[in-house]
Amino acid sequence: MAEIELVQGDITKIKTDAIVNETTAKVVIGGGSLDAAIHAAAGPLLLKEVRDIMEEKKTIALGECIVTDAYKLPCKKVMHTAGPVYMGGGWQEAENLAGCYRSSILAADAAGLESIAFPNLCTGAQTFPKKAAAEIAIQTVRHALGETRHINKVIFVCFEAENYAVYTELLRL
Repeated sequence: MAEIELVQGDITKIKTDAIVNETTAKVVIGGGSLDAAIHAAAGPLLLKEVRDIMEEKKTIALGECIVTDAYKLPCKKVMHTAGPVYMGGGWQEAENLAGCYRSSILAADAAGLESIAFPNLCTGAQTFPKKAAAEIAIQTVRHALGETRHINKVIFVCFEAENYAVYTELLRL
């Protein structure tokens, strides 16, 4: 079973094979502070690659991800996943959020990567309740790891102290 690690910090500084970026269905650049930070740290070639992919693809489904190179980031790949906006829980938000984690893990594994770092997807501008989002993240990651061959390390990266405390409690660290 893969190792699960918890870190409080900036995901753009994490040395891992892949990091996950939260985006929109049209992969709008700068749609949130995480996306803007990742693009700023990676440099302009990331934006060019995303635009090239989206020119052909046009949109991605909620929970789906696309994979790009990482350029100036200290990782190899970036998984851009379309996260749901929380609208009270009756619009399949939980299922779509779980899809973000699952598709990112499986895409990283398909690329032969061994480690992946996740931020707290959808808990900022998309307003997903932090504890519910963390429960979905942990449960989905643990389940998806059973379907992987290469992934041996997952890092949950919490920028905010509040999210770090929630993950610490849920992971019983």
